[in-house]
Order: sequence, then C-alpha cells, then structure tokens
Amino acid sequence: MAAWLVKEEPSKYAWETFVSDKRTCWDKVRNYQARNNLRAMKKGDEVVFYHSVTTKAAMGVCKVVKTAYPDPSAEEGDWSAVDLQVVESFAEPVTLEAVKADKLLAECALVKQSRLSVMPLTAAQLERFRKLGAGK
Repeated sequence: MAAWLVKEEPSKYAWETFVSDKRTCWDKVRNYQARNNLRAMKKGDEVVFYHSVTTKAAMGVCKVVKTAYPDPSAEEGDWSAVDLQVVESFAEPVTLEAVKADKLLAECALVKQSRLSVMPLTAAQLERFRKLGAGK
C-alpha cells in the first residue's frame, strides 16, 4: 500500500468536521501534479490529513475508500476526486515545526514542495507521523 498526505485549510474543511462526517469526497484539487497523485491512490491507501495556512499541523490519518473518479465540482477540465474515510485522530497534532525538525520527515514533499496539496509519503514517513501524533 502507498501512503499520502493531503492538505486543507481548516476554515474550508476542518479535521473535526471530517471526523464528524466520517467520510468525504476529496475534490476541488486544481493542480496537475496533485491531480495525478489523486489518480495514483488505491483503495486502502492511508493518508495523513494536514491543516494548512493557519494551524499548520497533521491532525490524523484517513484512508482511500473510493479511487479516482471525475471531480463533481469541476465545471471544466480533466479533474479527479477520491473518497476518504477517517481512520484515527492524532492525540497531538504534528506541527510543521516538528516535521521540519524531524530528520525523516524533513525530506517529505510537505517541506520540499510546500504548495502541493496532495503528495506521496513513504511508509516510514507515515509511521513517523503516527508516532509523533501519539506523542512519542
């Protein structure tokens, strides 16, 4: 299984709302590289959910429950969406500062390509997010 990270502004769709909803359509992605990453996601892949802009912290893990399909919010263009389901909330959000300070996570696209909204992670990076999110 592959691992991913998705970013969203908490004012647009907060982790707490996602936890309440339990499942969501991940749409409105308008960057070709991010769209291609959505299309590469497979059912069961795990995804770190990251609050961008204000909170700047990973909040928990979700998983892909429906692979790429045409984005229902797109009025034009070739855009895709996936469906995600909540797996777990982190006991402690993993801040951007903690990511940058961590030798393993400092190499991830969150740091290297900070404007990308959907990005791959290695299995080791996913597990490191989990460990830090558990307060370890």
